[in-house]
Amino acid sequence: MSAAYGSWPSPLSAAALAAAGIRIDGAQYAAGDIWWSESVPAERGRMRVLRQDADGPAQEVLPAPWNARSRVHEYGGGAWTVADDGTLFFVDGDDQRVHRWDPGADVPVPLTAAGAQYGGLRLQQGRLFAVREDLRPTPHERAIAEIPVDGSAADDDAAVRRIRSGSGFFAHPALSPDGTRLAFVEWGETRMPWEAAIGVVANLADGAHSAIPARAALQPEWISDDELLFADDATGRWNLHRARIGVQPEPPAPAPPAVTRPFALADADTGGGLWVLGQRWFRILDDGRILAIRTNGSDTLALLDPDGALLRELDVPFDADLSLEDTHGSRVLITGQGRRVTPGLWELDVDAGVARTIRGGDPVDPAWVPGARSVTFDGPHGPVHAFDHAPANPHVDADPDALPPYIVQVHGGPTAHSAGAQAGWITYFTSRGIGVLDVNYGGSTGYGRDYRARLDGQWGVVDVDDVLAAAQGLADAGIADPARIAIRGGSAGGWTVLSALVRGGVFAAGIDRYGVADLRLLAQETHDFERHYLDGLVGPLPEAEQTYIDRSPLTHADRIDVPVLILQGADDAVVPPSQSEAIRDALAARGVRHEYLLFPGEGHGFRQADTVIAAAEAELRFLGSVFGFEPTP
Repeated sequence: MSAAYGSWPSPLSAAALAAAGIRIDGAQYAAGDIWWSESVPAERGRMRVLRQDADGPAQEVLPAPWNARSRVHEYGGGAWTVADDGTLFFVDGDDQRVHRWDPGADVPVPLTAAGAQYGGLRLQQGRLFAVREDLRPTPHERAIAEIPVDGSAADDDAAVRRIRSGSGFFAHPALSPDGTRLAFVEWGETRMPWEAAIGVVANLADGAHSAIPARAALQPEWISDDELLFADDATGRWNLHRARIGVQPEPPAPAPPAVTRPFALADADTGGGLWVLGQRWFRILDDGRILAIRTNGSDTLALLDPDGALLRELDVPFDADLSLEDTHGSRVLITGQGRRVTPGLWELDVDAGVARTIRGGDPVDPAWVPGARSVTFDGPHGPVHAFDHAPANPHVDADPDALPPYIVQVHGGPTAHSAGAQAGWITYFTSRGIGVLDVNYGGSTGYGRDYRARLDGQWGVVDVDDVLAAAQGLADAGIADPARIAIRGGSAGGWTVLSALVRGGVFAAGIDRYGVADLRLLAQETHDFERHYLDGLVGPLPEAEQTYIDRSPLTHADRIDVPVLILQGADDAVVPPSQSEAIRDALAARGVRHEYLLFPGEGHGFRQADTVIAAAEAELRFLGSVFGFEPTP
């Protein structure tokens, strides 16, 4: 059959999109079983924990109403862990207290007092470590902490041991094999972790600590009692480094400096933006070999010998957003997604080279999802990397005399990355005859520090130049209908959407998902983790106030002359509703066509099934009304 682009009949409904949209937050081995947590969209995005043995189906271990979700740094992560005997430790999404659920017990017992919140849980040698955040005092207090597993801190907050605390930020606790020292990552309250973060080793006996020199340290892991492996981008790429840690002298003598050296250098990143606690970019196997993610656009898995030499790259179906969750012998649990598979959890046998699907990870039909095409466009600041998801539907003959409408997708962050993976929302559009170009504008991770540094002080300039260049490149190449290109993005991506519409001339419509409209308002209202993010992206206040005014889309809202759809979560603490409402009011004042949808109970990013459905249907309806096609039910 033939049908106009945008009107192609698709089997993927918004309801099916919502039902398939699971999120997995960690996986772990325990007593021969595989444990993981996943979201339940039909239950307001609740994160449940499941367990599966070698022969049986998955069993829910953390039932409703319990919700394993951390709010540390607002983005959470590492909200649960499990002991070998099946004892589950988790952060409950409602009270942010850590709880222990013993095997056979009817209910969990609290381990921490109300008030502070926890994330990045890690159980090692029977000891429970976590990132602690208390937003009640001023300044706010954060710490790398040890939580008593016996419940003695449930009513006594002082019983939680602060191994190192302050107003800065922490991540990745790792206990030495002999149990005497704890390594972790630390960065100051005025910096972001990809700008400057060091490794720290604390002596647990006396609290003395020493620093591991680094530029942007990630994920310290012990090789032995006196040697660490960690990621750092001192070379311009996040590569692995080894650090020799000297013996801690008696106080007050200073600790000897750590001796570090690059290890397994590659023109790729083993690391990324530290937004979520608990993510792992490499793992040390029992025999000393190392499995490492290497990102250069998309992800690959490299197997290294103990000295860092490349043994081989593994042929696996997943190549995007990977995290190496846990190991057992030569087996590794991996979460992620790929160009030809849905998001999921796999168990990879490194020696056999075989990946077994545990959850999700379904292969997609290449007739519907042919896979993203990596493309590069010339931009005013250098090459612009992107992934092109062309329209695809095996039951429709495209009109040879027409070009498809396109969505230029702008990821959030902005220090983040899109890796060309298949995604349900993308197929929702491409199966209907609407292409998607996913742009990694300057400032994105996955291409090295120099590419990321393009955005330093230039947010609202470089990102906008790059998406405009990419869209124009699509049109010039005869890939997209130049009169029907829309721009879509959320959070920082929403900022770029609005900024590009202010610039004008290329995009015929915009979809702004909880985007930033006013920089000064954002600086006043945003949460702690990103309170000084704008210092590096735009400039410090008050010195750069005029730049904040000049760059903000709200200042120049009178230049927006195309339709805009605005989607916002009512409980968003990262980009509060005031941002979306300000741009809505400015558009309404000038009579510019727009639509504003506010979703109760949603924070930063949509988790509830009803919201996902409503947002997807609204976006398709909006594009049809702007681009002149009638979506087929």
